[in-house]
Amino acid sequence: MEYISHLQKDKKLASILTQEPFVLKRRKNIPIRLMASIMSQQLSTKVAAVIFKRFLALYDGKEPKVEEVLETPNEVLRSIGLSNAKVGYVKNVALFCIEHGITDRVLSTMSNEAIIQLLIQIKGVGQWTAEMLLMFSLGREDVFAVDDLGIQQAMCKLYKIDASHKKSMQQKMLKQAEKWTPYKTYACLHLWNWKDS
Repeated sequence: MEYISHLQKDKKLASILTQEPFVLKRRKNIPIRLMASIMSQQLSTKVAAVIFKRFLALYDGKEPKVEEVLETPNEVLRSIGLSNAKVGYVKNVALFCIEHGITDRVLSTMSNEAIIQLLIQIKGVGQWTAEMLLMFSLGREDVFAVDDLGIQQAMCKLYKIDASHKKSMQQKMLKQAEKWTPYKTYACLHLWNWKDS
Protein backbone atom coordinates (compact mmCIF):
# COMPACT_ATOMS: atom_id res chain seq x y z
CA MET A 1 0.00 0.00 0.00
CA GLU A 2 1.42 3.36 -1.03
CA TYR A 3 0.21 5.06 2.14
CA ILE A 4 2.57 2.92 4.25
CA SER A 5 5.76 4.24 2.64
CA HIS A 6 4.51 7.82 3.04
CA LEU A 7 3.58 7.40 6.72
CA GLN A 8 6.87 5.59 7.49
CA LYS A 9 8.67 8.91 7.01
CA ASP A 10 7.31 9.73 10.48
CA LYS A 11 9.66 7.55 12.56
CA LYS A 12 7.38 7.37 15.60
CA LEU A 13 4.33 6.49 13.51
CA ALA A 14 6.43 3.96 11.57
CA SER A 15 6.96 2.04 14.80
CA ILE A 16 3.23 1.21 15.01
CA LEU A 17 2.55 0.44 11.33
CA THR A 18 3.09 -3.25 11.99
CA GLN A 19 -0.20 -4.93 11.11
CA GLU A 20 -1.81 -5.53 7.71
CA PRO A 21 -2.51 -2.35 5.72
CA PHE A 22 -6.00 -0.92 6.08
CA VAL A 23 -8.33 -0.65 3.10
CA LEU A 24 -10.96 2.10 3.14
CA LYS A 25 -14.39 1.24 1.79
CA ARG A 26 -17.05 3.45 0.30
CA ARG A 27 -20.45 2.52 1.65
CA LYS A 28 -23.86 3.16 0.12
CA ASN A 29 -26.89 4.98 1.58
CA ILE A 30 -24.92 7.71 3.37
CA PRO A 31 -27.98 9.33 5.04
CA ILE A 32 -28.67 6.01 6.82
CA ARG A 33 -24.95 5.72 7.73
CA LEU A 34 -25.25 9.17 9.33
CA MET A 35 -28.31 8.06 11.32
CA ALA A 36 -26.41 4.93 12.44
CA SER A 37 -23.55 7.15 13.57
CA ILE A 38 -25.94 9.22 15.71
CA MET A 39 -27.50 6.07 17.17
CA SER A 40 -24.03 4.85 18.19
CA GLN A 41 -22.93 8.06 19.94
CA GLN A 42 -21.69 7.36 23.49
CA LEU A 43 -22.32 3.62 23.15
CA SER A 44 -19.98 0.66 22.88
CA THR A 45 -19.60 -0.82 19.39
CA LYS A 46 -21.47 -3.92 20.55
CA VAL A 47 -24.53 -2.07 21.91
CA ALA A 48 -24.58 0.22 18.86
CA ALA A 49 -24.68 -2.82 16.55
CA VAL A 50 -27.65 -4.27 18.48
CA ILE A 51 -29.59 -1.01 18.24
CA PHE A 52 -28.88 -0.64 14.52
CA LYS A 53 -30.04 -4.24 13.96
CA ARG A 54 -33.30 -3.42 15.78
CA PHE A 55 -33.62 -0.28 13.65
CA LEU A 56 -33.32 -2.32 10.43
CA ALA A 57 -35.84 -4.85 11.81
CA LEU A 58 -38.43 -2.05 11.80
CA TYR A 59 -38.10 -2.04 8.00
CA ASP A 60 -38.06 -5.83 7.37
CA GLY A 61 -34.29 -6.00 7.81
CA LYS A 62 -33.58 -3.61 4.91
CA GLU A 63 -32.11 -0.12 5.01
CA PRO A 64 -35.07 2.27 4.79
CA LYS A 65 -35.44 5.34 2.61
CA VAL A 66 -35.11 8.60 4.55
CA GLU A 67 -38.81 9.29 3.89
CA GLU A 68 -39.73 6.03 5.67
CA VAL A 69 -37.66 7.02 8.72
CA LEU A 70 -39.37 10.40 8.85
CA GLU A 71 -42.79 8.68 8.78
CA THR A 72 -41.88 6.25 11.59
CA PRO A 73 -43.64 7.29 14.83
CA ASN A 74 -41.26 8.56 17.55
CA GLU A 75 -42.45 5.95 20.06
CA VAL A 76 -41.54 3.16 17.61
CA LEU A 77 -38.00 4.55 17.30
CA ARG A 78 -37.83 4.89 21.10
CA SER A 79 -38.87 1.23 21.46
CA ILE A 80 -35.55 0.05 19.91
CA GLY A 81 -33.55 1.77 22.66
CA LEU A 82 -33.08 5.32 21.35
CA SER A 83 -33.38 8.25 23.72
CA ASN A 84 -35.81 11.09 22.96
CA ALA A 85 -32.87 13.25 21.91
CA LYS A 86 -31.52 10.63 19.50
CA VAL A 87 -34.96 10.07 17.97
CA GLY A 88 -35.07 13.82 17.32
CA TYR A 89 -31.57 13.84 15.81
CA VAL A 90 -32.32 10.86 13.53
CA LYS A 91 -35.45 12.64 12.28
CA ASN A 92 -33.42 15.85 11.82
CA VAL A 93 -31.04 13.93 9.54
CA ALA A 94 -33.93 12.50 7.52
CA LEU A 95 -35.58 15.89 7.08
CA PHE A 96 -32.32 17.68 6.25
CA CYS A 97 -31.39 15.07 3.63
CA ILE A 98 -34.78 15.41 1.96
CA GLU A 99 -34.79 19.23 2.05
CA HIS A 100 -31.20 19.53 0.76
CA GLY A 101 -31.34 16.64 -1.72
CA ILE A 102 -28.45 14.84 0.00
CA THR A 103 -27.64 11.62 -1.82
CA ASP A 104 -24.54 9.45 -2.16
CA ARG A 105 -23.94 10.95 -5.60
CA VAL A 106 -24.14 14.56 -4.38
CA LEU A 107 -21.75 13.88 -1.48
CA SER A 108 -19.26 12.07 -3.73
CA THR A 109 -18.69 15.31 -5.67
CA MET A 110 -18.03 17.43 -2.56
CA SER A 111 -14.78 18.16 -0.70
CA ASN A 112 -14.28 16.92 2.87
CA GLU A 113 -14.57 20.44 4.27
CA ALA A 114 -17.75 21.17 2.28
CA ILE A 115 -19.36 17.96 3.57
CA ILE A 116 -18.46 18.81 7.17
CA GLN A 117 -19.84 22.36 6.84
CA LEU A 118 -23.05 21.01 5.28
CA LEU A 119 -23.69 18.26 7.82
CA ILE A 120 -22.87 20.15 11.02
CA GLN A 121 -25.90 22.35 10.29
CA ILE A 122 -28.01 19.36 11.40
CA LYS A 123 -28.83 19.46 15.11
CA GLY A 124 -27.20 16.35 16.59
CA VAL A 125 -24.37 16.16 14.05
CA GLY A 126 -21.06 17.60 15.17
CA GLN A 127 -17.62 17.82 13.61
CA TRP A 128 -16.58 14.41 14.98
CA THR A 129 -19.68 12.65 13.58
CA ALA A 130 -19.09 14.21 10.16
CA GLU A 131 -15.40 13.16 10.25
CA MET A 132 -16.32 9.56 11.13
CA LEU A 133 -18.75 9.54 8.19
CA LEU A 134 -16.00 10.79 5.86
CA MET A 135 -13.62 8.07 7.07
CA PHE A 136 -15.83 5.04 7.45
CA SER A 137 -18.65 5.61 4.95
CA LEU A 138 -17.20 7.82 2.23
CA GLY A 139 -13.74 6.23 2.33
CA ARG A 140 -11.91 9.58 2.35
CA GLU A 141 -8.16 9.12 2.87
CA ASP A 142 -7.16 12.49 4.33
CA VAL A 143 -9.32 13.09 7.41
CA PHE A 144 -7.95 13.80 10.89
CA ALA A 145 -10.20 13.58 13.96
CA VAL A 146 -8.48 15.93 16.41
CA ASP A 147 -11.40 15.72 18.87
CA ASP A 148 -11.43 11.92 19.05
CA LEU A 149 -10.47 10.74 22.54
CA GLY A 150 -8.76 7.58 21.27
CA ILE A 151 -6.62 9.55 18.81
CA GLN A 152 -5.74 12.06 21.53
CA GLN A 153 -4.69 9.30 23.95
CA ALA A 154 -2.66 7.46 21.30
CA MET A 155 -0.86 10.57 20.08
CA CYS A 156 -0.13 11.87 23.58
CA LYS A 157 1.47 8.51 24.39
CA LEU A 158 3.34 8.05 21.09
CA TYR A 159 4.59 11.64 20.70
CA LYS A 160 4.88 12.46 24.44
CA ILE A 161 2.38 15.34 24.09
CA ASP A 162 1.22 16.94 27.32
CA ALA A 163 -2.57 16.54 27.55
CA SER A 164 -3.10 18.97 30.44
CA HIS A 165 -3.81 21.95 28.14
CA LYS A 166 -6.36 20.91 25.55
CA LYS A 167 -5.74 23.76 23.12
CA SER A 168 -1.97 23.35 22.98
CA MET A 169 -2.35 19.55 22.83
CA GLN A 170 -4.63 19.86 19.79
CA GLN A 171 -2.31 22.35 18.10
CA LYS A 172 0.60 19.89 18.48
CA MET A 173 -1.59 17.06 17.18
CA LEU A 174 -2.65 19.07 14.11
CA LYS A 175 0.94 20.07 13.38
CA GLN A 176 2.04 16.42 13.55
CA ALA A 177 -0.91 15.28 11.40
CA GLU A 178 0.02 17.71 8.61
CA LYS A 179 3.02 15.47 7.87
CA TRP A 180 0.63 12.60 7.10
CA THR A 181 -1.25 14.37 4.28
CA PRO A 182 -2.74 12.98 2.01
CA TYR A 183 -3.18 9.85 4.18
CA LYS A 184 -4.32 11.17 7.56
CA THR A 185 -7.23 8.70 7.79
CA TYR A 186 -4.85 5.73 7.62
CA ALA A 187 -2.69 7.24 10.34
CA CYS A 188 -5.83 7.52 12.54
CA LEU A 189 -6.74 3.88 11.84
CA HIS A 190 -3.27 2.73 12.89
CA LEU A 191 -3.35 4.93 16.00
CA TRP A 192 -6.71 3.50 17.08
CA ASN A 193 -5.52 -0.02 16.40
CA TRP A 194 -2.29 0.51 18.35
CA LYS A 195 -4.14 2.05 21.31
CA ASP A 196 -6.65 -0.82 21.43
CA SER A 197 -3.98 -3.51 21.28
